[in-house]
Amino acid sequence: MTTQIDARGLRCPWPAIRLARALRDGADSVEIIADDPAAPGELAAVAAAAGADMTLIDKDIAPKFRIERCTPVNNSFTPVE
Repeated sequence: MTTQIDARGLRCPWPAIRLARALRDGADSVEIIADDPAAPGELAAVAAAAGADMTLIDKDIAPKFRIERCTPVNNSFTPVE
């Protein structure tokens, strides 16, 4: 299941915080719309720390990114079962 996050109008670090929370809560795939110019770098850093890949999937209205977990790298982003 893909988690959807609409972070339009939120300034960094809030989009990155919402992404990190979704990954900590166990999301394997997150689609996030973020229009802050600093968001791509912040989201990429969170994705890398979580061992996830980030792809730009749409840029028409506001940049939309897909973050998909590959392998757990950082235990703080891996849900405890």
